[in-house]
Amino acid sequence: MKRAYLVAVGVAAAIACVASGMSAPLAATPNATHPSSQIWHRGIVSTTFWVGEIFTSGPNGSQVISTYDGKWEVHYGGCDGVIKAGKCRTERRVASNGYFPRHMRPKQNPFYLDVPYDDLNDRIGAAERARVVPWAHLAPYRHKLANPNLSLMKNHWVKIIDHGRVCYGQIEDDGPGQYHDAAYVFGRARPRNRLYNGAGMDVSPALNGCLGFKELNGDTDVVSWRFIGFKDVPSGPWRRLVTRG
Repeated sequence: MKRAYLVAVGVAAAIACVASGMSAPLAATPNATHPSSQIWHRGIVSTTFWVGEIFTSGPNGSQVISTYDGKWEVHYGGCDGVIKAGKCRTERRVASNGYFPRHMRPKQNPFYLDVPYDDLNDRIGAAERARVVPWAHLAPYRHKLANPNLSLMKNHWVKIIDHGRVCYGQIEDDGPGQYHDAAYVFGRARPRNRLYNGAGMDVSPALNGCLGFKELNGDTDVVSWRFIGFKDVPSGPWRRLVTRG
């Protein structure tokens, strides 16, 4: 959860919700088209994060956990990279193996990302979600509104473009820097975050490679992105493992 925080309240239930760490074929993912699917966020700085990364000491800088899963690294299958000097490091990903990690076998989708809206552990985000999340009242999601331990954000699909390269990923954390930036995430405002060159998204190493980022772990790559429903996710390496739960 690099550049994010995990509030203790609600974590146990969130862990239970994802305790299996299961992945499934794409058919297991809800099919939905929602109003925000037409809103493009353009010129957004994106940094890179990865499961198992320790950015700073404490939960605010640990990708061992995420805001949605207190055992993210365990459920994912380990360090999403390579262990060097006892630390989980990122690695360059290549098209020849679908941008999958080269030193481990993931149990969940390696095409993951975060956006700065937490509807579980952030007090404001949780309180506002029924009003601001565009798909909150659609059939595949509305039953979650009555359960504060079920996220509307986790596993949702995003389409990302960088210099003509188009890739897809699932939301598995929140951040960077902000945790209830609804005006940006669901609207047309610029990100409120001013850290990390004003980044408005973190992407996984798989997405870093797929999008052809110039930097392996920097803050100068710029993308355009929007939410999409499952039916709009095309075939590709992001469909090999689909995270659910």
